[in-house]
Amino acid sequence: MASNGLVRGVAVLLSIVWAGLVSAQTPLPPGPPAAPPGAGMTPEQMASVVHRIDPEARLEGNVWEFDVDGTSLALVFDVGADRMRLMLPVAAADELTDAMLRRLLQANFDTALDARYAIARDTLWATFIHPLSPLTEDQLLSAISQT
Repeated sequence: MASNGLVRGVAVLLSIVWAGLVSAQTPLPPGPPAAPPGAGMTPEQMASVVHRIDPEARLEGNVWEFDVDGTSLALVFDVGADRMRLMLPVAAADELTDAMLRRLLQANFDTALDARYAIARDTLWATFIHPLSPLTEDQLLSAISQT
């Protein structure tokens, strides 16, 4: 019986992949023009967003620490690498059961929008990672909300 479930699962996965291949062949309407390099989020713009959310936010080096509704977040940015990472600790990794880990991986695939779950330094993190140069204020606010 377990093999029937596996076969159905593989069939569903193949149908999703096939649908993606078919839709990838269909031209998409043009999107908004790409932002010119350097036109995206600057550290000063990030500071403005973070301080509107938490006037007591703290900057240490290239890491903003701030609170949203009692939850502490860290916003790490690197202008030279053109990257930002928003993250918050969720739980100790050793407290996660196999079922929880499986659900987290499923969420990364089918229910999480742009935020993802990751394990680092024995901690489960909610994360959002994005290049700085095309990042907009709306995207940063959405990232904070999702994370």
